[in-house]
Amino acid sequence: MIWDCTISISANRFGLFQDHFKGPLTTTILTIMKMMINSNPIIAKISQSCIKKALSKRLFSNQYVSDLNFIATPIFYVNSVPHIGHLYTTVYADALNRFSKSISSKESSRSIFATGTDEHGLKIQKTATSKNSDISKFCDEISSEFRKLFDRADVSYTDFIRTTENRHRLAVEKFWNVLESRGFIYKSKYEGYYSLNDEAFVPENMITVNDLGEKISSATGHTLHWHEEENYIFRLSVMKDRLIDWIENQVEIKPKNFHTALQADFRNWDTLNDISISRCRSRLSWGIPTPNDNRQLVYVWFDALTNYLTAAGYPNELKLWPPCHVIGKDIIKFHCIYWPAFLMAADLEPPKLIYCHSHWLYDHKKMSKSLGNVIDPFDCIEKFTSDGIRYFLLKEGTPHSDSNFSIDSVRNVLNSDLADNLGNLINRSTSIKLNPSQIFPHFPIETIIKFLPECCEIIESSRLMSSKCLEAYLDGNFYIGINEIMNTLRKINALYNQIEPWKLTSDLGRNRERLESLLYISLELIRVTAILLEPIVPNISKSIHEKLNIDEDLRTWKSTENIFGSDFDQRSRRACAKVSAKKLFVFSKI
Repeated sequence: MIWDCTISISANRFGLFQDHFKGPLTTTILTIMKMMINSNPIIAKISQSCIKKALSKRLFSNQYVSDLNFIATPIFYVNSVPHIGHLYTTVYADALNRFSKSISSKESSRSIFATGTDEHGLKIQKTATSKNSDISKFCDEISSEFRKLFDRADVSYTDFIRTTENRHRLAVEKFWNVLESRGFIYKSKYEGYYSLNDEAFVPENMITVNDLGEKISSATGHTLHWHEEENYIFRLSVMKDRLIDWIENQVEIKPKNFHTALQADFRNWDTLNDISISRCRSRLSWGIPTPNDNRQLVYVWFDALTNYLTAAGYPNELKLWPPCHVIGKDIIKFHCIYWPAFLMAADLEPPKLIYCHSHWLYDHKKMSKSLGNVIDPFDCIEKFTSDGIRYFLLKEGTPHSDSNFSIDSVRNVLNSDLADNLGNLINRSTSIKLNPSQIFPHFPIETIIKFLPECCEIIESSRLMSSKCLEAYLDGNFYIGINEIMNTLRKINALYNQIEPWKLTSDLGRNRERLESLLYISLELIRVTAILLEPIVPNISKSIHEKLNIDEDLRTWKSTENIFGSDFDQRSRRACAKVSAKKLFVFSKI
């Protein structure tokens, strides 16, 4: 009889729903079904959206939670001070890490979030020499700038790796010895076109000619020079079939456009050449010596990629493995060809999940020192706050394509979204005029719709918000989730303008339920918004929950499942009946 309502749902589909969602959401569906028996078409419409949401995607995927237990940024090269691109990569990874913790059902589960600095190689040696600086001291100074930046940006890393550390040298030596013992390393003469800027030999299919007739890398535009020397070589050629199987069947690269492009490149391979993994000490003195041969130094990229093993505890037992990588599109080759090949050759599991992002332009131009348009991330944090610059980068950063940075756009986005949209809603719903008792009222959904029928679309949007953010965040598309949140907040702010609640206060005897229904929807939406935005703006999120006096167990992603449901209503009536009288300024207009 239940299924003979406005919405027809088969028993099999409900079984699928039960398989995907247990606990509070099961209560939610039962509540919805009871409502539907009342044949209220408005409630039925809301219920239909919730059911579709539930059936569309498993809310808490154990696979993704597991894959996100070990998140790693690339380690950043210390030939220069950090720029806005470094900050974006690290904040992006931090948001993933915070999100992973928020959806994890295991509070005590181990996790690693690693970042750090890459401190060896010819470029660093030359840069330090040009500044008349001791190389080790130069690396100390620049590395400390990266650590300082990440601390100021509230990046919650658990490990900061430096390739000059002894623990890392031991990991590199062990990894090298394993590969050599398994027959994947041999010594031979190596020749080819070499990019000093990229510190890499460039294959023929990635070489083009510029207007001056010079050979350059088609990927980076850097000038190439022919180079010959005797090096240690890694047998990449024998890994071709395993790499193709890995890219086709074993790894997920997000966004999909990067995965698709890489698959096309793999399918077009005729051969895969072996690669040099060492450099002669006669031209490079700053690096890790190859085991058993002090005349050679470990190639900087072999050295750098091994940092992920270092973070996991190698050469001892790995604490977690494999890592989820967050990388820029310019280093896909190293992380999606060389790195998995090294790992599989050592009989270690290659990555299963890689998030790749595009670059930032300044006023639609590539940032460069020569143009004088490189953005100082410290200055951005000083001007816009840590949460402010995090919000802008993650809202305006589109991983699949390059994004544009300008001071005006930062100011406009933060003023519009954080100060006006979110800040205005908080100020309205907690103002003395509209909420003189400073309460967090609670009503059954039937009561809300009875006294405030204009809110049905907002309730529907609010209930979809969590699952849409979950899907967007899992895909690394934070901007999609943020836009969903902001669009819902705009709807409820528009509702304030429509019903003009300040006029209801003149006759609370008649209008109390209508006014308090609006306050309940507003405050509950703000509570959920703070949870969904916590990976993006952790400080703002915390201040909102403190303002609303929300208990810790109601600050979790799990508690967003049953928004406006009876389960939350019963618990939260005790937990947050009063809001703090302290004024909250979410974000001061710039």
